[in-house]
Amino acid sequence: MSAELISILVLVVVFVIATTRSINMGALAFAAAFGVGTLVADMKTDDIFKGFPGSLFVVLVGVTFLFAIARANGTTDWLVHMAIRLVGGRIALMPWVMFAITGVLTAIGAVSPAAVAIVAPIAMGFAAKYRISPLLMGVMVVHGAQAGGFSPISIYGTIVNGIVAKEGLPGNEIVLFLASLVMNLAISVVVFVVCGGMKLARQPLDAPALARAGGSGTHAGGGSGTGTGGETDEADERVTLTAPRIATLAGLAALVVAALVFDLDVGLAAITVAVLLSVVWPETSKQAITQITWPTVLLICGILTYVAVLQTMGTIKWAGDSVAGVGAPLLAALLICYIGAIVSAFASSVGIMGALIPLAVPFLLQGEVSAVGLIAALAVSATVVDVSPFSTNGALVLAGAQDVDRDKFFKQLMVYGGIMVAAAPPLVWLAFVVPGIW
Repeated sequence: MSAELISILVLVVVFVIATTRSINMGALAFAAAFGVGTLVADMKTDDIFKGFPGSLFVVLVGVTFLFAIARANGTTDWLVHMAIRLVGGRIALMPWVMFAITGVLTAIGAVSPAAVAIVAPIAMGFAAKYRISPLLMGVMVVHGAQAGGFSPISIYGTIVNGIVAKEGLPGNEIVLFLASLVMNLAISVVVFVVCGGMKLARQPLDAPALARAGGSGTHAGGGSGTGTGGETDEADERVTLTAPRIATLAGLAALVVAALVFDLDVGLAAITVAVLLSVVWPETSKQAITQITWPTVLLICGILTYVAVLQTMGTIKWAGDSVAGVGAPLLAALLICYIGAIVSAFASSVGIMGALIPLAVPFLLQGEVSAVGLIAALAVSATVVDVSPFSTNGALVLAGAQDVDRDKFFKQLMVYGGIMVAAAPPLVWLAFVVPGIW
């Protein structure tokens, strides 16, 4: 049995054991990375550690720490109430607001994980407060980021178009952008309906709750007067801008500027803001530090370390080469989309596209498959799965979830990611590859 096949079978075993024995999958993956790396791939310990996702570790810790402080001092409550006021109490609009915000951020040049890191904690806090499905809200945030992710000026779009130009393949920036936008929008509409979005639309926020949010309900204007003095005091407290909240809002604004304008690492920037707030208000920091989602951090970092071992030992390339050797171009195109989806659910989407597009060059140059269509299909396949809890975006959604059974939510994200892995490749293959008109 080849080393590549052994490494894939070990990954399957890790999933089975973690699912049936309720053991943290990350811990199992670290053990697997050590065993396969040293015994099968003859890797040194330093080579295994090179695959540890240090930047993602810092992002997960930094963002969850900062927003735990924001929750502890009431800043997220303030933001949620302002959001409710903005949409006039129609909470069914909020998932679409979050979709649009992340979409705009990535379309104008933000890295997808940076946009999700900024928006997801606020969105998930809103979901917890108003009993919106956390899966619905998290999916809307991630798909929103991917909807704008391939604009001609976006990070993903620039990278993929650059790879296409370098390989001498025909490309179409607008088709690439619209393919991702339309597919993510369509998926979001389906998820909105399936996960109870229409029910939210039929049940708008009640007037007293809207009044407490500072909106235009009858309670606020003295019409119905159903609220109590306690509710009024609570409302005043929630919308009051205290010194810690003002400082936290300034810190969040600084994080946005640092990540989106100066392209600084969002994890390091978030930790820096959190530390500065902790120096001034240490009691809040003590409460917040315990809310960092360490089991999630262990899970994600362990899996990604093992995936890095697979990449180092050539398992990913081996799978890609095997597919590229398939005689039927249309079938090979479908299999490449599947590889992009499966691997991207655990690793860098852009990295996977950067590896698979060159592998597809030989039969793309034969002209039997539309290069524009396949590249669009591959791009969508490799990014629409990013709601998987093992991807950076999915991990941020999982880490930002509030008041949920985290194991249950993890399984929901994993199932949803699995559905995307299974369904997205054939859909985009049928839409962009089979017609051959792009």
